[in-house]
Amino acid sequence: MKTIADIQAIRDKMKSQIVVRDKDTSDEIRVIVGMATCGISAGARPVFNTLMDEVANRQLKNVKVVRTGCLGMCTLEPIVEVLEPGKEKVTYCRVTPAKAKEIIDKHIVGGNICTQYLIDNEE
Repeated sequence: MKTIADIQAIRDKMKSQIVVRDKDTSDEIRVIVGMATCGISAGARPVFNTLMDEVANRQLKNVKVVRTGCLGMCTLEPIVEVLEPGKEKVTYCRVTPAKAKEIIDKHIVGGNICTQYLIDNEE
């Protein structure tokens, strides 16, 4: 059983993530995670949580991580799409929590697409 302090710590952590999700500005980068049954069964929940944690830990104010339903490519799940203002959508497939951290580090922060995880590079 959890203590009141444990529950309050969980609440505080979730509050900070909700602020990240609810922010809405015109220059924001949207990171979309497919969270339908196929995505969840392939591991999308830990990927989503990793993305949320990375955005919060790095205090990325212009990044919004959101869930969506089926993206139509169940065999490539977990799928993460990155939408940046004025740029083409980038679709990453078979994303793991480790790949999610790399996507935040190299693509979102560094501006370099992780080409090895793109849908076009699937064998």
